[in-house]
This record gives sequence, C-alpha cells and structure tokens, in this order.
Amino acid sequence: MRLGNLERSVMEALWAHPEGILAQDLAAALPSSPAVTTVLTVLVRLSRKGLATRERAGRAHLYRAAAGKDAFVAEAMREALDEAGDVEAAVNRFVGVVSPEVAAALRAALVDRPDLTAAREADGGATDRGGGS
Repeated sequence: MRLGNLERSVMEALWAHPEGILAQDLAAALPSSPAVTTVLTVLVRLSRKGLATRERAGRAHLYRAAAGKDAFVAEAMREALDEAGDVEAAVNRFVGVVSPEVAAALRAALVDRPDLTAAREADGGATDRGGGS
C-alpha cells in the first residue's frame, strides 16, 4: 500500500508511540507542522485503510498504529510481488541488489519457514530446485 508523504510521516510517528498519541500531540511532533484538522483527516484515512486505530481518551481520541512497521513493510513487499508479471524474475533481481545482511535475513527466514521445512524433509533434504548437498 502506497502512502503519501504526510500519511508516511503520521505512520512513522504512530510507530514511534506504540502507547498511542493524541492528534494534537502528533501534529506538534511532525516536522511539517500541519494543522490538527489536517492530521485528523489523515488519521481517519489511515483508520479506513486499517493502518491506524483509535480509542476514546476523555473528549479526544488516542491513535495507534494497527500493526508494527515490520508488518507494514512485509505487506508492501507482498503487494509488490503480487503486481510483478514475473515473480521469479522480480525476486531474483531483488536478491541481486540487497545487502549481504538482507540476503542472510531472507535465507534464514526461508530456512525457518515451517511449510518449506516440511517439504525439504519430505524430499530427503533436497531443495526444490532439484539439488541436494
């Protein structure tokens, strides 16, 4: 899901305040100093997109991110792959441009994925590319 600049700034502020934040405090914390009404409009949009939640706090509302930044990034990556015409080519290109640290994290995540672990064990340890050790 693509976010506009102000939506992104608001989400960054919500992720930085997992305990929740009032719209007035959020507006004051943003570097662009938007009006509180503008921030409220953005918060309503983010709530409708399922990215933010709100709960009554006296006469105001306390806003929180609906999920962590890592979940948002993972969903954005999944959406990007869903839009790729050739998923294998997109993944190969992505793997070719990430840092060694990101490549190691991807490798570790794939090794730890339960459905892939079960498939490897069923194949006697062979990979799904037909190779083994």
